Formats: sequence, C-alpha cells, structure tokens
Amino acid sequence: MSRSHFPPDFVWGVAAASYQIEGAAYEGLKGPSVWDEFVKKEGAIANRDTGDTACDHFHRYEEDVAIMSELGYPVYRLSINWPRVIPTGTGKVYTEGLDFYDRLIDTLLAKNITPYVTLFHWEYPQALQEKGGWLNPDSPKWFAEFTQVIVDKLSDRVHNWITINEPQCFLVLGHYDGVHAPGLKMPVKDILAMAHHVFIAHGEAVKVIRSSARTKPHIGLAMVGSTFIPFTDTPEDIEAARQALFGFHGRSEGLWSAGLWFDPMLLGKYPEAYYRAYGDQIPDIRPEDLQTMAQPIDFLGLNIYTSPQVRKGPGGQPEIVPYKTGMPRAHNGWPVTPKSLYWGPRFYYERYKLPIYITENGLANQDWVSLDGKVHDPQRIDYLRRYLLELDRAIADGVNVKGYLQWSILDNFEWAEGYDKRFGLIYVDFETQKRTVKDSARWYANVIKTNGEALFEGI
Repeated sequence: MSRSHFPPDFVWGVAAASYQIEGAAYEGLKGPSVWDEFVKKEGAIANRDTGDTACDHFHRYEEDVAIMSELGYPVYRLSINWPRVIPTGTGKVYTEGLDFYDRLIDTLLAKNITPYVTLFHWEYPQALQEKGGWLNPDSPKWFAEFTQVIVDKLSDRVHNWITINEPQCFLVLGHYDGVHAPGLKMPVKDILAMAHHVFIAHGEAVKVIRSSARTKPHIGLAMVGSTFIPFTDTPEDIEAARQALFGFHGRSEGLWSAGLWFDPMLLGKYPEAYYRAYGDQIPDIRPEDLQTMAQPIDFLGLNIYTSPQVRKGPGGQPEIVPYKTGMPRAHNGWPVTPKSLYWGPRFYYERYKLPIYITENGLANQDWVSLDGKVHDPQRIDYLRRYLLELDRAIADGVNVKGYLQWSILDNFEWAEGYDKRFGLIYVDFETQKRTVKDSARWYANVIKTNGEALFEGI
C-alpha cells in the first residue's frame, strides 16, 4: 500500500533561469540586461563574479538536456532572456537569439522533457531601464510585445507558461534595497507604482497568451512564497502566522506582504490594509487596471525556501519567535524549515483557491568533488526529503498541489552571491565547465520514479 499522497499526475521537475546559467552575455547582437550592467559595479557581486559565462548553457544546452534525460527528469522550467531576443527591449527581433530558445525547446521535447517557460526572470533590457524601466507607464506594453514574440514562436510546442518570476525580489531588492540589479534605492512611492505596472504587465501577458497561443495554454505565476510557520498548532498561532503573511506591519516591512503582491493579480483588488499603510504614496489605481491584472490564471507557483516562526503576541499581534542557536542552516544562512512546504501551500491555497506548484525549492550547499570523483551531498538529500514529506502532508490535508520543480538543475550564478552558493543537483566546475552529477540528483530521480514513495523508505 502506498504511503505517498502525491497524485498519479503529479508534475516533477527541475528549474533554472537564463542569466544564471546561459552565459554568452555578449553573443552576437544580444542586448545588455540590467544584470549585465549591474555585475560591473564595484562591490555589487561576491568575488566580482559575473554571469558573462555562467554555466555556458547557451553552448552546452544539448549536454545539459541529455543529463536531465538520463536522470529521468520529466519537466524543465526555463526562462527567456528578453534582450537576447529583442536587444533594445522593443522593436526589432534578433532572430538568432530567438532561435536559441527554438532549438532548446525542440531538444527538450526530443528527450520527452516538458518545458515550462518563464517569460521574465529578471533579465530586464538595459535599454528599457534607461527609459524608466518598470516606473514607465508603457512598461506593460513593452512586456506584452515581448510576450507576443515568444508566444508566436514557441506556442505550437509550449503549453506551460509562467509570466513573471518574483516581483517582490526584482523590485524590492533591485529598486529599494539596491542589492540586486539595477541597484537603485528608490522611495516606497516608486516601488508601489512599479509594482502596479508589473501587475498590469502580467495581465497583459496573460491576455496575449490566451488570445495567440496555438496550443491550449496552462498559465501561472512564480512568486516568492513567503510564509510564516505557527510556533504551535493552536488556532491562535495559526491565525498569527496567517496575519503575518498577508498583513502589513509598518510601511517598509509591508513591502514584503503577500497581500500586496498576490491580491491584485489573483483577487483583482488591493487589501484594505494596503490603503491604510501607504495612504498618499499609493499610485493612481483605475478599475480597468485591476481588471487587466486579474486575468484568470490556471495555477499559482510558489518559490519557498525558509520561513520565520510566529505566535500570537501581546495585543493579538503576530510575534516572531527566534530559532534556537545552532539550528540547521543552508550555506547562505537561511534556516532549514521543512514546515514551510506545509504551511506555505496551505495558506496560499486557502486564500486564492488556485492549484499550487512549488516552482522553486532547494538547498544552497558547500559541495565539492570528492577524491572518488563524485559529489556527495547528503545534506541536500536530507533537506529535500524533509521538505517533500511536508509537501506530501499538505496534499494529504487537502491542499491542491500539482507539481514540484527543484531549484536548481545546475550550480549557477546565485545573483549577488556569485558562484559561492551551490544550489544545483549537478555540480559545475566553472573553470572547465565539467558537469558532475551529484548523489542528490540520482536520489531525486528515484523520488520521481516512485512518485514520492521513496521518501518514506526507512521511516
């Protein structure tokens, strides 16, 4: 008798993003992205690393797809580098850049790997950034034009679409904290205006896909799946965790509120607390904007790694409960919190009633090639097992989870952290570009093969 609650049609796979793996930053007529420019800034990236070469996936994609196939990975989530396709962001299409993705999709399908295509995973064209970027009211039109180009080229073979990845990160980290591209520190008022434009851009992209796709599309978002773990399973602490997730606690802290980032696109309205928190800093919100941004979608993607724990505090307000000293942590310092993959999907499913995909989850580890020529990463195996067991529990409790895409297929350029933090199932020697399949990659292959049953071995 099966102990796994993963349904027979559960979607298993892996994920990556173009700037983090492709390299070929200046290949042919490709235009620069904000990340191509940001990595040149002194002190912006650890070890002065850049994505100029990264994993050289642009030239080695056939090898990488062959490895995925050998491991039996059924799905690959990739992203399109916008200025590789339209060098100046709008206007003339660079055919050779677009053809790369055409070949990549064909190569995946030839190996029976289903592509999930993310249209925007932070590779914003520098030419458009110089026109105001997301602060420009025309930015949704620019994104819709780009979407049209990709859909026209790929939708005869691509069914699964993700419009935008983690607006919380590329806006707050990139335009408020200044630690990601384009490295700006803008006022809250501008962040809220840009968020509004991003939401409209998402809606316009959904309209393009729905109206133009040549095969029936399956459309979603990939969002930072911020969550909070209740300190106890009491109703009071569960409600405190829910409030911490969707509420607004102070003006700048509210910039990470899930209510701000999810409600407009999924419910067609901003939360009441948004208006109370930001008052005169709120952009002009027209009813037609809300209608556009709330286009019906088919699934909600959540990128979940770690969570604080909270309880009901004084006055009924959520209160963070510090984790104990010496708790398990990833190499990038994030606490290892498997219950994130129970409470996150549960809270978001309860609120938005959409099928859930975990579009990212994984461990930053300090891997290396051992004397036997292999990469042994038992911590990653243990991490993934703990998290996936919690995801199984969420499914058992009625959460409609449809898929899980592990981050990441390859060790890659981890944004401001450079190449120090290895998230991959496949080890990459960034000098030689040699790939080495890690123990975790084969373990994960068995989890997929058994549809989660392997998670329960020995327990």
